[in-house]
Amino acid sequence: MKKLLILGARGMVGSALVRAAEQRGVSQILTPSSSELDLCNQAATEAYIADKKPDEVIVAAAKVGGIHANSTYPADFIYINMMIAANAIHGSYKAGVQRLLFLGSSCIYPKAAPQPMSEDCLLTSELEPTNEAYAIAKIAGLKLCEYYRKQYGVAYHSAMPTNLYGPGDNYHPENSHVIPGMLRRFHEAKQAGLDSVQIWGSGTPRREFLYVEDLADACFHLLDLETPPDLVNMGYGDDISILALAQLVAKTVGYHGEITTDPSKPDGTPRKLMNNSILKSLNWSPKTDLATGLTNAYQCFLKEEKTGTLRVK
Repeated sequence: MKKLLILGARGMVGSALVRAAEQRGVSQILTPSSSELDLCNQAATEAYIADKKPDEVIVAAAKVGGIHANSTYPADFIYINMMIAANAIHGSYKAGVQRLLFLGSSCIYPKAAPQPMSEDCLLTSELEPTNEAYAIAKIAGLKLCEYYRKQYGVAYHSAMPTNLYGPGDNYHPENSHVIPGMLRRFHEAKQAGLDSVQIWGSGTPRREFLYVEDLADACFHLLDLETPPDLVNMGYGDDISILALAQLVAKTVGYHGEITTDPSKPDGTPRKLMNNSILKSLNWSPKTDLATGLTNAYQCFLKEEKTGTLRVK
C-alpha cells in the first residue's frame, strides 16, 4: 500500500492534492499541519519523515503572496521557502524516499524571458525584482531535486505551476494573489454599493491562470510516470490582461460599477505565459476554462465566508 506525504496539505494547493489523492484511492495520506511540523526546523522535519517512512512526497508547502507581500517581506520569503525546500528534500533523501515532487512557480523565469516561457529559459537573465526573493528560493529547491537525482539516483523532480486559483484560496485583503484579491474586493464593492473599484497598476500586464483542481490532476499524472522530466511547466496555455481579468471577475461576482486603474502602483512582469508543450507531450492538458473556474471559486468563497472558514492570513 502506497503512503503519500503531502507537505503544505492545509493550503489551497495541498487541499486539492489531498482531494485528488483520495479520488485515486491512495491508501495512506499524511497531511501534517504547520503546527504539527515546522518545516523550517531541520531536525524536526528529518525526524518526522524518518518516522513516517512515506513512499512518495509532494512538497506543496510555501510562504506565498502577491506583489505587495513579496515586496514588503522579501527576507521572510527567501528564508522560509529555502528552509522548506532544503529540509523537505534532504530529509526525504535521508529517510530513503525514492520519489518526490517539488512545486515551484512561474516566477522562477527571467523578467524578460521569451513568451511563452519554456523550461530552458531558466537562469538566462535577471528575475523580476518584485518577487526575486521567492523565485530564488524556488530555484534552489528545483536545483536540489535535479542534483539529488543526478548524484543519488532518486526520482526527485519539479513542476512549475502558473498562477493558481480555486477552492481554499487565501483572501487576505493585502497579501493575497490577484484572483482571490479581486474576488473579495468586487464582492465587497457589490455589497457596499460602491460606484467604482480601482485595481493596482495599468491593467495591461498579461497573466495566465490554472484552476487548482487541474494542477492537482497534473501532479498525479507526473507521479505516474516512471521517468518524469527534471522540470516541467504546468500552465493553462493562454493568458489575459489584468484589466480584462478584473472585468471577468466583476461579471462573475455581479458587480456593475466602473473599474479604474492606478498606474502609480507596480505592474510586475509585463507578461507571464508558460510554454506547456512538454506537459502536453506527456498526454496531459487542463480541463477548466477561466470563466468556469472563476464561477467555481466564487461559489466556494461565498460558502467559506458563510461558514466562517474563509482563509484571510
